[in-house]
Amino acid sequence: MSEMDVKSIYRNRFSGQVEFRRKMWMVLCQEFLQRFFPSEATVAEIGAGYCEFINSIRAAKKIAVDINPDTRDYADPDVHVIQSPSTDLSGIVSASVDRVFTSNFFEHLSHPEISATLSEIRRVLIPDGMIVILQPNFRYCYKDYYMFFDHISALDHRSMVEVLNITGYTIQKIIPQFMPYTTQGILTNSLTLLRVYLHLPFLWKIFGRQMFIVAKH
Repeated sequence: MSEMDVKSIYRNRFSGQVEFRRKMWMVLCQEFLQRFFPSEATVAEIGAGYCEFINSIRAAKKIAVDINPDTRDYADPDVHVIQSPSTDLSGIVSASVDRVFTSNFFEHLSHPEISATLSEIRRVLIPDGMIVILQPNFRYCYKDYYMFFDHISALDHRSMVEVLNITGYTIQKIIPQFMPYTTQGILTNSLTLLRVYLHLPFLWKIFGRQMFIVAKH
């Protein structure tokens, strides 16, 4: 998909939601994700989009990678933006990143692109560095998975674990059902509901349609 296609899809899909999504990711980082990202770490987000995560996470150095030219406009001043496909992270030095994060990203890639991306991520990670993945789980959202035009690959937690193992990672943590498929529904425009949801794991098994995986280099 071209950078202009991505730019158009983002503007169409998230028009009117930018401010809420910014606040939502701040809550996600503060209440759940930050524990996986040491504040002294170098963190890269692949498929950073509008930079909601990378702007919100505490880290010593931040890198945002995306083919969308709009990403640069949304990045905070302390975020280094690289406009590049995920299969070519040549703008990042090998073994220089402590943590890599991706959210709702791999479903937009073909199978060869997923493998190539994971290999590139492994190259830039330090030894014992980690990739943290938030990803729609086809097993639990198959009815709505292709409601989005740019979804290409159907992945569940088992296939995601398999490709991670094949490309040299060791699984550290897996939650097959974590976040809802979209923010429209149980969490619609409510940061209070999001905070409650994050602290009640039994709700994840009811409403969770996205997997959460942490894997080590």
